[in-house]
Amino acid sequence: MTVLDHIEVAVSDAETSRHFYERALKPLGICRIITIEPSRTRTGGTRHGFGREGYPSLWVHDNEEPNVGIHIAFAAHSRDLVDAFYKAALQAGGTDNGPPGVRNQYHAHYYAAYVLDPDGFNVEAVCQSTQDTALEDPLNA
Repeated sequence: MTVLDHIEVAVSDAETSRHFYERALKPLGICRIITIEPSRTRTGGTRHGFGREGYPSLWVHDNEEPNVGIHIAFAAHSRDLVDAFYKAALQAGGTDNGPPGVRNQYHAHYYAAYVLDPDGFNVEAVCQSTQDTALEDPLNA
C-alpha cells in the first residue's frame, strides 16, 4: 500500500492537464479513471481522477488558482519505466526538469526523471529498486 491515498491539484486548464497526464503516466500503468463534470463539483471546474486498478489517486481540476511549488512523485517498478515516463511526458508537452538517472544525493538506487507539467508542477517517476544497479549513471557519463 502507498503512503498517500490521493493528491489533488488545481490546474489552469483541466483538459490540457488531462491530455498531458494521460500520455505521461501511461508507461507507469496509471490512467484516467473518472471525470467529474463542472455541474457536479464544488468549484464549477472539471475534475479528472487518475490511478491504477480503478482507484483515482491523482486529481487535477480547474476553476481555482493553480498552486505553486507542487511536486508529485510516482513509483515505477523499473528503470525502463522511468525512461518511458520521461519520453512520454516530453512527447505530451512536458518540459525537461531532470533526465533519467541515478540521484546519489538521495541514495545509490534512486533512479528518477523529472518533467514540468503544463502548469509548471514538478512531476517525477522514481524507481528505488536495488535492481539495475550495474547500469551506468547517465548523469555522470
